Amino acid sequence: MKRERHYRSWLAKDGLVPFRAAVQETDLYILAPTRLEHEAHEAIITFRHQIEEYIKGNPSFQTSLAPLPADPRAPRIVKAMLAASQKTGVGPMAGVAGAMAEFVGTALLTCTPEVVVENGGDIFMQISSERKIGVFAGESPLTMRVGIRVPPERTPVGICTSSGTVGHSTSFGRADAVCVISPSAALADAAATALGNRVRGKEDIEQVLEQGQTISGVEGIVIIVGDTMGAWGEYELVKL
Repeated sequence: MKRERHYRSWLAKDGLVPFRAAVQETDLYILAPTRLEHEAHEAIITFRHQIEEYIKGNPSFQTSLAPLPADPRAPRIVKAMLAASQKTGVGPMAGVAGAMAEFVGTALLTCTPEVVVENGGDIFMQISSERKIGVFAGESPLTMRVGIRVPPERTPVGICTSSGTVGHSTSFGRADAVCVISPSAALADAAATALGNRVRGKEDIEQVLEQGQTISGVEGIVIIVGDTMGAWGEYELVKL
């Protein structure tokens, strides 16, 4: 049975048309000016196949919790995941959700000038007007009370969230939310995982924010633990 994703109802439509595209474990929620289910479905199949075929020849790509060497012969989506893992110190699959959102979204941009792709809390977006993205932090009293203002001129962009208290993704930390913003959604996803692993309590927030600033390509970070939040970066936070 598929896990309900109630937070999707909180994504503001703002004139865009919502639809889903799913293939096996990949379940995307997409906003675009028109419905593009067929195009999204075909893109998911393409990029899943590239990752699956690469894993057949390189099984450690799927299981490694540490970075692997760059591979110039790999498909572009695999290269992006390898590069993200090398910058963040985690395994390449830590960036798979962000990478799928990014590469499917980029493929859809050949059909539409604007798109938002959400994949398990990881978002890729290219927008024509300002949007506010709320930070989901599980049972924290701050969940969906804080938003990130995203101007269209800063897109395409990835906004990805890792949690040690929400969902089934592997995390060694206890943050309710570690949200990372980067032009690369694959990097944002991997960085959110890497930084989330280091947050065991409120006392870690400041140090982990400082560590996140050293990751090339990261432009913003929000960390929530219970009723405490820390943030750094080039984006404005707003009250929702």
